[in-house]
Amino acid sequence: MGSENEVGIDVTALRKQSGAITYDPGYGNTGSCESAITFIDGEKGILRYRGYPIEELAERCHFTEVCYLLINGELPTQQQYDAFHNELTYHSLIHEDMKKFFEGYAITAHPMAILSSMVSALSSYYPHAESDEDVDLNVIRLLAKATTIAAFSYKKSIGQPFVYPANNLSYTENFIHMMFAVPSEPYEVPEVIADALNLVLVLHADHEQNCSTSTVRMVGSGGANLFASISAGISALWGPLHGGANQEVIEMLQRIRDDGGNYKKYVDLAKDRSSNFRLMGFGHRVYKNFDPRARLLKASADRVLDQLGVDDPLLDIAKNLEAVALEDEYFLERNLYPNVDFYSGILYRAMGIPTDMFTVMFALGRLPGWIAHWREIRDDPKGRIHRPRQIYTGPTERPYVPLAER
Repeated sequence: MGSENEVGIDVTALRKQSGAITYDPGYGNTGSCESAITFIDGEKGILRYRGYPIEELAERCHFTEVCYLLINGELPTQQQYDAFHNELTYHSLIHEDMKKFFEGYAITAHPMAILSSMVSALSSYYPHAESDEDVDLNVIRLLAKATTIAAFSYKKSIGQPFVYPANNLSYTENFIHMMFAVPSEPYEVPEVIADALNLVLVLHADHEQNCSTSTVRMVGSGGANLFASISAGISALWGPLHGGANQEVIEMLQRIRDDGGNYKKYVDLAKDRSSNFRLMGFGHRVYKNFDPRARLLKASADRVLDQLGVDDPLLDIAKNLEAVALEDEYFLERNLYPNVDFYSGILYRAMGIPTDMFTVMFALGRLPGWIAHWREIRDDPKGRIHRPRQIYTGPTERPYVPLAER
């Protein structure tokens, strides 16, 4: 039984005792591990990091403080936080030789492809990490350099020169600066954008045993190093059913706009069972109530759109869809509330972040959660390499027929 009274049935000896295994496609009812990092109650709309309600952390914490909490298990003291922040600043530069890697990518390369391969490449620069001290240093390196790699991948895609990290900026401000500044030209990070990005990253920092997190744990269970394990998680996140969902939201809005902007037509299509159309960004597999992250992002989206005075027809369509979903009985009865992907897509677009960078933003936010899970499985004395079973459905034994006789 878990600390929140979650009940599990231990089946570790089932196959040995009965010859049978459990069958659970997608592992929807299977607990793969014990974890002390994140608690979710989808029925009640609860999300907590290390016991702290997401609402309190989102309101009061900077993203780097949440990183420290997830990775180390406790909130930092002021002294610990200052040291952590300084280390992230000190290690934000990537090796100059790594810039040559960017030159080898096609101009059409997706930023997620670049992020995944560049994170994996970090293991060639920092290969030795057997002691706890070395692991701690690689954690800092990864957190610090990921934003630089992500911003450089964007600059590569638009053909602009790279902007180096600025030591006087916060973690989130520094990323925005590297994304949007141009060398030798003054650029001041808008406070409303920095605050919004901080919120999105905090809300994405961890979400229990999802597809990418489970991937990180599975790769890490084989003893793979931190960089390789996180690179695998980035690749898992890339899928449109996982981290790419907020990109799907914007693409859906674009489709509606291209079709004349008649959002009511698409609401009707979503209700029609004979239609293959589905409104992206509504409902959640885990939350059967309003996603607590979405509630916080809705307030932030309203604030950002108001302060920036954004005039965007796609965002107008999004607000109309939101109004329908929050009032229409069809959506309310089925708990199809706007979710975190819906509002994060709106926020990113309002902030000027291009659509193909959305999943990269998700990866930056999820990084501390992945690291925490990798460390948890690495340090688990009961840990074992992940090796799921299967139900074989192929041909039974048959004799080989020589090629000439077939």
